[in-house]
Amino acid sequence: MTVLDETPTSGQVVGALKALVSAEATAEAPGAAMEPGDLEQAVWVRLLERLGDGGPPPDAARWVRAAVRAEARRARRTAAREHPYRHAPSAEPAADPAGGPERAALLGERRRVLRAAVARTPGKCPRLLTAMLSPHDPTYREIAGTLGISQGSLGPMRSRCLGCLRRMLAAEVAAPEHRGKER
Repeated sequence: MTVLDETPTSGQVVGALKALVSAEATAEAPGAAMEPGDLEQAVWVRLLERLGDGGPPPDAARWVRAAVRAEARRARRTAAREHPYRHAPSAEPAADPAGGPERAALLGERRRVLRAAVARTPGKCPRLLTAMLSPHDPTYREIAGTLGISQGSLGPMRSRCLGCLRRMLAAEVAAPEHRGKER
């Protein structure tokens, strides 16, 4: 690990981006369920690593916005995987947190049915829904760029595709039982 020498270029970049990093972190932090200061600190670490390796980014403002969004997505993914520790004082072994093989089989079947239904949707819907189901959590801008459509048309298209998918899946699900309350 190299020690970053404080050069006028680095200091100028940091000084010029201080307000932007703070504003972007403050805007993204609530959606990532983290403190703005923590998000801001993560972005500063990324920027200092970047300055030490290859100098300042060519379009620093765009880089800051992308870095803040990337750190917010990373925080959301991390939070989704974290579970509180539950100490079981009894001598019995703890229950399987995944719910056992039955639950795994049911979840796998549910995913298979969903992916099959997505593949049967019309038009650009399969590509759009697949992009939305991506574990990489792409932004609307990234999805629109991948599909080659405007970002403004993505919302209405998403709504139509989800409605189509909802109707397809509703047709495949059996009607619920009356649970002894037949009339």
